[in-house]
Amino acid sequence: MKQQDIKVTFRAMTLKDYDAVIALWKKGNIPYRPQGRDSRKNIAAQLKQPACHFLVAVTDKTIIGAIVGTHDGRKGWINRLVVAPSYRKKGIAKGLVEEVEHHFSAQGIDIVACLIEDWNTTSMQVFEQLGYTKHTDILYYSKRKSPKT
Repeated sequence: MKQQDIKVTFRAMTLKDYDAVIALWKKGNIPYRPQGRDSRKNIAAQLKQPACHFLVAVTDKTIIGAIVGTHDGRKGWINRLVVAPSYRKKGIAKGLVEEVEHHFSAQGIDIVACLIEDWNTTSMQVFEQLGYTKHTDILYYSKRKSPKT
């Protein structure tokens, strides 16, 4: 069954969706930092930032997918793409990614990237099927104020 076989709508996430999205992240094995970046308070603040684009995929009033898009003004980043296990391989991830890509394109952002953990082969396959190029020559560095953020 493809996305067109089920009624799916994509819309901006609201704070009312927080619990459902967090539950979906947990089911999808998405890292979750409830005391840091993913607290209700921090997500509420992020939802108001113009550089953040949180979307959900909904069918029958149930959130079945979510994605976070952010940008720095020149490059867009796709974060936390997740689809409920029973709705996978139906085109929902593709639809969410395309929605974020269109959002970025409308803002003049033509480069879209994502970071995927080396164990997450499913996500690698999704992004490769969507035309993304894997770069093996890049190392990721981060500096955090707290290990819980």
